[in-house]
Amino acid sequence: MVFSSSAAIERPAVGIFAVAAGARHEFIARSTRLPEPGAGLLPGLAVGDTRAVGAELNDDMRISGLSHLTAVSGANCAIVVGAAFWLVALCGGGRRLRVVLAAIALAGFVVLVTPEPSVVRAAVMAGAAMLSVLLGRPSAGAGLLALCASAILIVDPWLAATPGFALSVAASGALILLAPPLARGMARWMPQPLALAIGVPLSAQLVCAPIIALFAEQQSLVGVVANMIAEPAAPIATVVGLLACLAAPLPFLADVLAASAWLPAAWIAATAEVSAELPLAQVPLVPGIGSALLVAVLSAAAALLLVRPKERVALIRPVRWARATAAVVIVVAVALGGAQVLLRGPLATATSPDGWAIAACDIGQGDALVVRSAGRTALIDTGPDPDLLGDCLRSLGVERVDLLVLTHFDLDHVGGVDVVQGRVDRVLHGPSDAPDDVRLLQRLAAGGAHLVDAASGLEGMLGDASWRVLWPQRASSAFPAGNDSSVVVEFGGGGVPRSLFLGDLSAESQRMLQRTAHLGSDMTVVKVAHHGSADQDAGLYEALRPAVAVISVGEGNDYGHPRAEILAILQAVGAHVLRTDQRGRILIGMKDGAVEVWTERSVGGPG
Repeated sequence: MVFSSSAAIERPAVGIFAVAAGARHEFIARSTRLPEPGAGLLPGLAVGDTRAVGAELNDDMRISGLSHLTAVSGANCAIVVGAAFWLVALCGGGRRLRVVLAAIALAGFVVLVTPEPSVVRAAVMAGAAMLSVLLGRPSAGAGLLALCASAILIVDPWLAATPGFALSVAASGALILLAPPLARGMARWMPQPLALAIGVPLSAQLVCAPIIALFAEQQSLVGVVANMIAEPAAPIATVVGLLACLAAPLPFLADVLAASAWLPAAWIAATAEVSAELPLAQVPLVPGIGSALLVAVLSAAAALLLVRPKERVALIRPVRWARATAAVVIVVAVALGGAQVLLRGPLATATSPDGWAIAACDIGQGDALVVRSAGRTALIDTGPDPDLLGDCLRSLGVERVDLLVLTHFDLDHVGGVDVVQGRVDRVLHGPSDAPDDVRLLQRLAAGGAHLVDAASGLEGMLGDASWRVLWPQRASSAFPAGNDSSVVVEFGGGGVPRSLFLGDLSAESQRMLQRTAHLGSDMTVVKVAHHGSADQDAGLYEALRPAVAVISVGEGNDYGHPRAEILAILQAVGAHVLRTDQRGRILIGMKDGAVEVWTERSVGGPG
């Protein structure tokens, strides 16, 4: 059976859904003609269509905690309900009329953005939460929210296991129960409207953060601040954008409204871009119960400090003890976070000794190694993760790369290249056989790098150290582009121990390298090929007899690297094995003719 990857329209929309689809299509086309940033974001803010949002902006929105604005979430529905409620009140309508027209507006919004199950769920939750807040009856709203959630689960019990449903219920509950006391508490230090504006996103962030920690590998630390800055613009972009969508039959009016909605959309996009670049904008967390409990403790501590309890309640001793404990938790968390900012920023190089010449960055399942001599720096591959590479280079004090060696173009060797784009003088690269490889090299060249197709016989200087390329053979077609044509480079002298970096060579290409390169047996450091895979040539390592064997490998990787076979080979030749999955960042230097090693972590036992 053959499946087609293309989508086809089996039956066009009819009636009111056809009208909505046409208006939505015209609005998206009108929006994307506006300048960036903001043009691609506007359809997401107004009608939940995120197809025009670029990958970079999408990442920035996720890091800054603003992604909920670009999808049809409870936030969009709440804005529609609130805007309709306010407009009817402005026109003198009574409370009952406000509720009815707000509900009609919400139903119309659901039709406009297409009534998918997630949209209907968000509309029900947000409608219940917003109406309870606007009517001034949060206790009734909590019961209504529980009733709505129960009804939805009766219809579709499988939703109970989905993160989206849990986040939707939690955010709505936070809006009903936590936002008002948070706003009252913060109103002691700021105007009431500002306190309410901050309390709404903060309550959702505090309640949803532990749920996010169950399944997400990153936790945003700038989400509250970014939401405070962006939230005032979101209702304007959403409401004016919706009016532009509804004004499709009047092109001139629709153009004016879309242009008016573009400005707040651009503000939100700029907020996401700036906040995502801040130090510690997000922190890595291992998804699971432990991380969720940690985040829950921090969230509860923050809520206890900010919420204003009633005067009689505040005098109760357990309450005083709880608030004092919360203060201690927050102070410790802020101190640890501040130390991390300093160690990753102004004091980053304080974590590295002065005498290192070779560094293996801890970047997961991939390669990123640095060689330094007389103030000059070479970087051999960039690993898969730009953030991890950037952290490592900052800790080493590397601002500019004099020589970048891209052994081959697999993601685990070139994924972090954007970190050094515009900061590289010369690039030695292996054979490229794909359009993406060519585009990557073109980006580096556009940043001022001189590109060199590496082949055996090429050599040069890095400060006082010399380097030479040993592989691949020039004009050889014996091995295709990829692992077996990895650039193999040797460094030595100028304070750098004689070292060999084997890329991802397999056993067959290792044997050919040994026959053609005339390698000696006095190699001090060898970067083991292919993260310690089993496909190794024991004869090469026996000939090299390295004092130190470095394996750049990710902890708990799916490949079982490093394999027992290569570890046995290295043990047999007397090499001291250093693995980034066990040791973290590894630094190697020379002092009085002896090798010195510093590692980020220590492990028990030899090697």
